[in-house]
Amino acid sequence: MRLAVIADIHGNLIALETVLADLEQSGGWDHLWMLGDVAAFGARPAECIRRIKGLADAAEANGKKHTVRFVRGNTDRYLVTGARPQSKPADDQEALEKLRKTAAINNAALLWGLGQLEYADYEVLKKLGSECDLHVPGYGYVIGYHGTPGDDEGMHIMPNTPDEEAADALLDREGRLGIGAHIHVQMDRMLPGDWRAINVGSVGMSFDKPGYAEFGIFTFEGSDVQVDLRSIPVDVEAAIGDLAAVGYPSIDFIADRYRNGVKS
Repeated sequence: MRLAVIADIHGNLIALETVLADLEQSGGWDHLWMLGDVAAFGARPAECIRRIKGLADAAEANGKKHTVRFVRGNTDRYLVTGARPQSKPADDQEALEKLRKTAAINNAALLWGLGQLEYADYEVLKKLGSECDLHVPGYGYVIGYHGTPGDDEGMHIMPNTPDEEAADALLDREGRLGIGAHIHVQMDRMLPGDWRAINVGSVGMSFDKPGYAEFGIFTFEGSDVQVDLRSIPVDVEAAIGDLAAVGYPSIDFIADRYRNGVKS
């Protein structure tokens, strides 16, 4: 059984199509999960929603209902509810100016993104659940979430999170394999309690591998799983050109992330 997991598309249709083509060429999937942040902060929010929704509709039409599943990410929630990213209170004038600048960029991008959606697109985001799971015969339960289980902004399962803290984030869930997103960095680590925690990274905006689209393929055979955390080149300049073509606000901010990532 083959599970493909993508996440954090962020409206980057060029990166999404690159990943879907790679998946098709490498054998397709039996199940496909999209673990949140499909639309906001990119040139093609509606088109990305429709592309994934189309895959789910095609699977259902072929008698494979629920084999393509969405999970809500924090930026999906921002588009649905009008919420905004939380910020640490400023400690001085310089920090306040930075806070204002960041808030202005986020507000403009989210309002623009919301303006690109038809109600049918919005409704897809509105109906998303916070987690998904799959029982794999011979292996056990696999769970999928955006940040951490129960928190789409959770940052408790990261490459440098202490073992016990990371394990606590999965304490009230049943399973062997937890697959997450949100941090835009790939990760594969064993935790106390026999959990394996994976992060598939970001399709549309990798923080540590700029110019690459990240995702994961999980191949289950009996009690074992083969994990392939993939990163494939994306045409960054074409994606930046797409931002300009649609009149996306604050292009320089996103273009810098596409080209240079985010320093930890």
